[in-house]
Amino acid sequence: MRGTMDENTFSKNIDLPELPVEKFVFDNGLTLIVREDRSAPVVSLQGWCQTGSVHEGEWLGAGLSHILEHMLFKGTQTRAPEAVAREIGSLGGQMNAYTSFDRTVYYIDCPGDSASGCLDVLMDVVAQAAIPEDEFAREQEVIRREFAMGDDDPDRVASLEMFSTAFAVHPYGVPVIGYRQVFDQLTREDVLTYYHRRYAPNNLFFVVVGDVDPAAVREQMEEFFKDLPRRPLAPIVVAEEPPQLGRRDTFKAFSTPVSKLWLAWRIPGVTHPDMPSLDVLAAILGDGRSSRLHREVRERLGAVHSVGAFSYTPADGGLFAVGADLDPSKRAVAETAILGEVARLLDGGVSEEEISKARRMALAAQLGTLVTKSGQAADLGSNWILARNLGFTREYLRQIAAVDRDSVAEVARRYLVDSGLSTVEVGPARAATAAKVAVVSAGAKKECFELDNGLRVVVEEDRRLPLLSMCVAFRAGLLAEDSGTSGISSLHAANLFQGTARRSAEELAAALEDLGGSAGAGGGNNSIYVSAGVMSPDAATAFEVVAEVLREPAFPEAALGRERDAQLAAIDEEDDRPLGAAMVAARRALFGEHPYARSRLGERDSVSSLTRDRLLAFHRQHVVARNGVLAICGDIDLARARDLAEEHFGGL
Repeated sequence: MRGTMDENTFSKNIDLPELPVEKFVFDNGLTLIVREDRSAPVVSLQGWCQTGSVHEGEWLGAGLSHILEHMLFKGTQTRAPEAVAREIGSLGGQMNAYTSFDRTVYYIDCPGDSASGCLDVLMDVVAQAAIPEDEFAREQEVIRREFAMGDDDPDRVASLEMFSTAFAVHPYGVPVIGYRQVFDQLTREDVLTYYHRRYAPNNLFFVVVGDVDPAAVREQMEEFFKDLPRRPLAPIVVAEEPPQLGRRDTFKAFSTPVSKLWLAWRIPGVTHPDMPSLDVLAAILGDGRSSRLHREVRERLGAVHSVGAFSYTPADGGLFAVGADLDPSKRAVAETAILGEVARLLDGGVSEEEISKARRMALAAQLGTLVTKSGQAADLGSNWILARNLGFTREYLRQIAAVDRDSVAEVARRYLVDSGLSTVEVGPARAATAAKVAVVSAGAKKECFELDNGLRVVVEEDRRLPLLSMCVAFRAGLLAEDSGTSGISSLHAANLFQGTARRSAEELAAALEDLGGSAGAGGGNNSIYVSAGVMSPDAATAFEVVAEVLREPAFPEAALGRERDAQLAAIDEEDDRPLGAAMVAARRALFGEHPYARSRLGERDSVSSLTRDRLLAFHRQHVVARNGVLAICGDIDLARARDLAEEHFGGL
């Protein structure tokens, strides 16, 4: 929440002061934002790179931005690794850095008379990092320990689970630090390439606040960067999160006596006109001891040890979340109570007193950030990267002043809906029972969980008949194809059961059909999948066969040739049928350049060019755990389903 204030506050002239600020843009695209503030002889220097974990492209999930944050203070073209920290320390400065979804920020706070020297170090670190090989190897081990420490922190685990549950497609669902398995594949050359690609002067800006002369800072920076040219920035495609059409529930077992519970709804980004009202709503629900959730859920019911609400809003959209610490046995009571408070707010709205309090709290919080030079610099940098408006905070607070009861009720009804809810619980294994109770309906028990490799698993227990069905789906299909690979999803599916590293097509077919079972594969607009159905006593065989097909496909050349010919014949047949030709024309007219305009069968030229190597590359890219969902339904108990999923798909 960025802050709030009410009309009475403005009338009493308690407002954000209009502090002077200057902005310079150099010929190479570098931007300098500087504010002279002589109130204390200190300076905050901040270097902002407009790149974070969502910008890592083909290395998404590797934590490139994060490891660069670690590496940039490890030496430059002119300074040895130990010289950077020693020089800043000798000047009385303190340095640090952080990485998030959309930015990496390096900062030094120092005495005013050391500003020039510290700025020289900061510019050198950001623009001319050396990334030495030996330091890179050491820092990899530091980050591996950071992974391990994070895995031992239930709050961090719960936060990561919350984002990965709410964002199934958008990179916000990927941890900023990345995944250990992907991180371990990084080389120094990968990191160096990413550094040169993203740390261009036209993708950087510096913020300087404090006891400085703006003209002198500008002159120093202009001199330093005069020989560093503007560089082309390749566009980064960030996947758009589709609408959520149903509740999502995640439980993760963790050895801790207290469960961490999160309830979250997706909301727009910070510049959306609904955000001021959503921020006020979060303050009313869960900011402070006088908030509704604290008074009702903690104080009156005693259902939680702590509870709060917030709205987290980066540029592309964020989360409205309620978090609580509670005894595992009280999960159902706590969730019911929290959702009950949301329902009461939806029914009865909020009072003027609550809105006024929320405004005052936010104004005080925002004024508090301006006390320090580093707080002012962070505020200016955030305003610039999010809105390209250095006065965005002032304008946002003025929007808060216009929030009323109707606008708060309207955003609550719009965003806090059952179909958009994601819940996450991290706690002792026995808490799983409470998590499952909430999703029991029509006599069917359901469970959603995630394997360590990121594969999401959905199980529905249905004992009416001794049958079991399973399906493993991965995001791909038409959305993963282009003009050169059109039809590859269908050809890939047709060849999955043509043999593995261990069994021929005939042996695969017999493994299930001899038991009265069946299996198949397919590709659609948005996915590729493998499915199987057997009688429940043969569940283990179904899991074994499906996992083998996905983990060890052989794509034999002879079978590929037959299936490619069959697909080409189907393309010709579709073109020859009036209805088929009409459907092709209709798709092209409706969808234009969108992948949906293409036929699932593909085009003759592209299908004819598809080779075994291209199928293998397609398979390696898309058939990965983090990209998939395993669904199991039928005559199987939940514990058995979990064991089989971990045994056969844990190594995907």
